[in-house]
Amino acid sequence: MATIKPFLCIRPNSEIADRVAALPYDVYNRKEAKQETIREPLSFLRVDRAETQLPDSVDTYDPLVYQKAKELLQGMIDDKTLTADSCECYYVYELIMNGRSQTGIVACVSIDEYLGNIIKKHENTREDKEIDRINHVDTCDAQTGPIFLAYRSVGIINDTVSLVKKETPLYSFVSVDGVSHNVWRISEPERIQVIRDAFDTIDSIYIADGHHRAASAVKVGLKRRAENPGYRGDEEYNYFLSVLFPHDQLMIMSYNRAVKDINGMTKEQFLTAIKEAFEVTLIGKEPYTPVAKATFGMYFDQNWYALKFKKQSEDITDPVRALDVSLLQDYLLGPILGIEDPRTDKRIEFIGGIRGLKELERRVGEDMSVAFSMYPTSITELFDVSDAGKLMPPKSTWFEPKLRSGLFIHRLS
Repeated sequence: MATIKPFLCIRPNSEIADRVAALPYDVYNRKEAKQETIREPLSFLRVDRAETQLPDSVDTYDPLVYQKAKELLQGMIDDKTLTADSCECYYVYELIMNGRSQTGIVACVSIDEYLGNIIKKHENTREDKEIDRINHVDTCDAQTGPIFLAYRSVGIINDTVSLVKKETPLYSFVSVDGVSHNVWRISEPERIQVIRDAFDTIDSIYIADGHHRAASAVKVGLKRRAENPGYRGDEEYNYFLSVLFPHDQLMIMSYNRAVKDINGMTKEQFLTAIKEAFEVTLIGKEPYTPVAKATFGMYFDQNWYALKFKKQSEDITDPVRALDVSLLQDYLLGPILGIEDPRTDKRIEFIGGIRGLKELERRVGEDMSVAFSMYPTSITELFDVSDAGKLMPPKSTWFEPKLRSGLFIHRLS
C-alpha cells in the first residue's frame, strides 16, 4: 500500500504565481541561474540556487549559500509573496506542453516507504549532489521542489481528478517556455479520503525524476529522527513533497549521446566495426529519428545513418540489458568506442531530447565526432527495471515537461 498524505502548503499568491514558479534548480549552471534571477526577480530560483544572490567569489556549496536560501524563503513569507493554507490539502497539478496534458496529485509520501521499496528507484545517486540538497532542505526547514512520481493508473483517482478539474483553478498560467500550468486544491475531507483509500490499494509507486531530491529528503528525515529519539513518526520530516502521475499520461523523451572521438579508428574501420552488431543504412543529410525499439540514429562525418540492432532485443530477458541505452552501450559505445563507464568517462556527453537533433549536428560540428539519437525508454521499461530491483544506466530517461519549484512548499516543522 502507498501512503500519500495531504499537507499544509506554503504557496505563491495567485497574482504572481507565474513569476515565482521556476524550473528545477539542476537544469541551470551557475551563470544561467544568475541570468534567470535577473530576468525574473521573483523567481523561486533565488531560493533554490541562493548562490545567485551572493558574490561570484562565494562557492556554490558554501554554508553561506544555504543560510541565504533560508533568509530568502522567510522573506518571501514575510512579504506575502508566499502564503500558507489553513488546512491540510492535496493539490491537482496539470501541465500542458505541445497539446499534451498530464495531471498529477501533489501530496507528501513516506520516507519509510522509500526505505521499504514501496517507492521504487531506477537510478543511482551521487553523494556530492545529495549533500547539496540535504544542506538546502535541512537549513531551510522545507522541501521546495517536488519529486516526480508515477503509479499505474487507477480509475477512481482519475475520476476524482477529472471532477476537480471542472472547478475554478487556483492558478492558471503559461510559463515562458510555453508550458501551461493549472492548479486546483482538494480540501474536502470526502475527496481526500477517496484518494487516500485508492492509493492504499497500490503496491508500488516509482520515482520518475528527482532521485537526488528524494534521497536527500529521506536523509534529512533520518537525521532528524536521530536528533529526536522520541519521534512519533507523524512529524512532517517523515514525509517528502511529491507529484504523483498516472503512468498512461506520461511522456519520456529520448536522452541522446555524443562522443568526442572514434577511439583512434578510421571512418572505414569504425563503420565496419559497427556492422558486427547493427545493420547500417546511410540516410544522408536529413536528421534521423528512431521509430522503433532497438533502432538508433547516428550522425557522423556530416551524414546521418540508421542503425538497427541485429539480434532481437526482446530475447534478452534481463530488463536492464534489453534497454536501448544498454544495447548501444554494450555493443557499440563500450567495445568499439572504448566508453567503459559512461558515468565517469569524459569523452561522452548526454543531450536531452528536448534539444532536438539539430543540437547533435551542432555538437558534432564543434567538439564531438559522432552522436546518436535514441528511441525513448518507455514507462513500462522503467517499471520493469524498478520492479526487478535493478538500476538503469545513467541518463536513460528525459521527462518533459518539468515540474516547477516554488508552487508547493512543504515545511518540515
